[in-house]
Formats: sequence, structure tokens, C-alpha cells
Amino acid sequence: MGSDVINKDISSLSFEDAIKELELIVESLENGSIGLEESISKYERGEALKVHCNSLLNEAEARIEKINLNASGNIENSQSLKDNE
Repeated sequence: MGSDVINKDISSLSFEDAIKELELIVESLENGSIGLEESISKYERGEALKVHCNSLLNEAEARIEKINLNASGNIENSQSLKDNE
């Protein structure tokens, strides 16, 4: 399976599905029940899943940072949390 196919497959996963798969990969690597080549393939996919999850988390964080309720309960734009550091 080429990296383009792997990345396309991963890009369609929800955050929850990607995390579940990543957990299964970590478990299989930790228990040592698979061979070297399969371990390398799983590690590569795990890295791609990690990147995908980080991207989804960054998108969610950006969306949340834009939401702020004012005193009357209306949503208004807010500054990024990073701008206040």
C-alpha cells in the first residue's frame, strides 16, 4: 500500500476512529507479537495517524478560540489564547 493511499485513508478518519486505531497499533507494538516488517509498517501508519489527530485537534482548538460568550450570552469573536501569552 503506497503512502498516498495510506494518507487518503487516514484523512477520512474521524478523530475518535484514528485514536482507536492508534491505540491498537501501540498495543500490538508493545506486546511484540508481530514481526519486524509488520512492526515497521504499523509504526509508519501510527506516525501518520498521530499527525492526523494533531491536525484535527489544532482545527478544533482554532474553532473554540473564535467562540466567546459576552455578558448577555451572545457569541462574539475573541482573540486567540496564544495572543494573550
